Amino acid sequence: VQLVESGGGLVQPGGSLRLSCAASGFTFSNIAMSWARQAPGKGFEWLSDIYSDGRTYYADSMKGRFTISRDNAKNTVYLQMNSLKPEDTAIYYCVIGNDFWGQGTQVTVSS
Repeated sequence: VQLVESGGGLVQPGGSLRLSCAASGFTFSNIAMSWARQAPGKGFEWLSDIYSDGRTYYADSMKGRFTISRDNAKNTVYLQMNSLKPEDTAIYYCVIGNDFWGQGTQVTVSS
């Protein structure tokens, strides 16, 4: 199993980013995928799930700002992040269950 995140970077408050996670080594279309993050000095925080049937779930604090999606033809899951705030600064991870994690991509929200 391999999960490779991309799309992070430096963005101003109020800006947007779209994170991608390219997956390989398993039947992607059958598996629920998640995004989590770890802010500096804090623990891991679950953000969102997307199931194989397209159902999505979000942490309450993310609803309305973040959107998870998947493209089974590309074996990729996305996280569209809008209205970013400085407190969204973190390393963002693509996750399968609690068993497989990508290397993470850094998102920094700062003016």
